[in-house]
Amino acid sequence: MTVDVPSWAGEAAATLPYPLLFATVSGAHLYGFASVDSDLDLRAAHVLPPEEVVGLRTGPDTLQKDSVRDGVELDVVSHDLLKFARLLNSRNGYVLEQLLSPLVVLTSDVHAELISLATGMITSNHAHHYLGFAATQERLYHKSGHLKPALYTLRVLLTGIHLMRTGELETDLGILGQRLAYVPELIAAKREAEHGPMPARAAAHLAADVPALRAELEEARDQSKLPGYADASAVAALHDLVVRTRLTRSLT
Repeated sequence: MTVDVPSWAGEAAATLPYPLLFATVSGAHLYGFASVDSDLDLRAAHVLPPEEVVGLRTGPDTLQKDSVRDGVELDVVSHDLLKFARLLNSRNGYVLEQLLSPLVVLTSDVHAELISLATGMITSNHAHHYLGFAATQERLYHKSGHLKPALYTLRVLLTGIHLMRTGELETDLGILGQRLAYVPELIAAKREAEHGPMPARAAAHLAADVPALRAELEEARDQSKLPGYADASAVAALHDLVVRTRLTRSLT
């Protein structure tokens, strides 16, 4: 069973008070284990008007709006383009996944340009993001015993390993987890309930696999052919895109 993205998702993102450059779906929908009662995580980038950038009263570089529509809980978060660009240039896996999410509900020419620059922003240091995120989720799993943080832990480690080895971003645990025989069972259980318990028969496998995957990610990072820093030409192009977009929007 798959959980589809509602047709009104783009409309919901567009209710934010500033024009959006893109909006994509993140969270469990992107990771391949959304449940029937999962909330919908929308991630976006907006553009502040010039007077809210250079004046005394500056606008919000991050917007967040929670709501409910058709029984679905919505979590919409958007960064101003400048903040988004800075995060993209700082080994931040969150914004990389948001930018490259195939679940696009709103797009633009600027979005396309950002995507074209993404490869040049990927570095071996992105492994630090995935190692840190996995550690947080593992602690949450040990505290709660819930299936959801266990799946997040596996997904994050496997995404990091794949990225370090191939330079390509893959976030779907259904694809990444094919090497672990019990993952399909866990995904099926998660799709039935958002906050269900970890199946006891899989807990022992997880206890052995998480440390092994962490070590594998560290090794993949150390042996990765990815550069340690973003490509200078990509960073320069990103700077130009931010300036050009800001100036262009000021004339419209």
